[in-house]
Amino acid sequence: MQSNPSGFFWYELLTRDAAGAKAFYGAVVGWETEDLGGPHSGYSLLKTDGIGVAGLMGLSGEGCEAGGEPGWVGYVEVSNADSAAASIEAGGGRVLRAPDDIPEVGRFAAVADPQGAKFMILAPLPRDDVPPPKPRMTPGHTGWHELYAEDGDAIFPFYAEQFGWTEDSVLNMGPMGNYRLFRTSGDEAVGGIMTRQPHIPRPVWNFYFVVDGIDAAAARIGEHGGTVTMGPMPVPDGSFIVMATDPEGVSFALVSTTK
Repeated sequence: MQSNPSGFFWYELLTRDAAGAKAFYGAVVGWETEDLGGPHSGYSLLKTDGIGVAGLMGLSGEGCEAGGEPGWVGYVEVSNADSAAASIEAGGGRVLRAPDDIPEVGRFAAVADPQGAKFMILAPLPRDDVPPPKPRMTPGHTGWHELYAEDGDAIFPFYAEQFGWTEDSVLNMGPMGNYRLFRTSGDEAVGGIMTRQPHIPRPVWNFYFVVDGIDAAAARIGEHGGTVTMGPMPVPDGSFIVMATDPEGVSFALVSTTK
């Protein structure tokens, strides 16, 4: 377990169409892009107000042949990637890619929880230029994290043990089961965990990107080749959400404090 509670702090899109993905998310979420060079050639930062909030990486033919597929993945911050990976494995999870170094960034590993939901862990190198955190519902940032688990009730203790997450509250959704809100640090819930529904083929994390005005953002999804799969609709905390897929079929969601 981490000595201090830790949560998702970076998000990455793997895509077979980097140019198309940049255009789509730029139009829908409002992100700017910065293509990196040197040891990070082929990687792009997605930025809002000049601040990097996510990354984008094209899947090469080799990566596709090795089983890589388009999708969003989240990075949980850890203090030591090697010990965190060992702890995840001891706790019933899997290490999908052994800890390795990213030049000038830190040490990472690809892992999965005991029910198969994939995510990354990263121990970042110390930096002096890290901007202070923005409020959770700042447009352009990630406002909510949702796990569709094989068994939503059974999986939470894994994340509590590994990363120090705590339960905020539990909503009974009738036939859909419980929706467990969780905190990673502080007093505010940052996500929810539920048992996946039949239309979701396997356990997976989904991320909600904050926009200013849900109706206009939902319209932009369709205008730029994506598909709205649910919503816009209000949720209990007073915000509004949309579930969607991008032109490549990758699932994502939007959230806004305004309609």
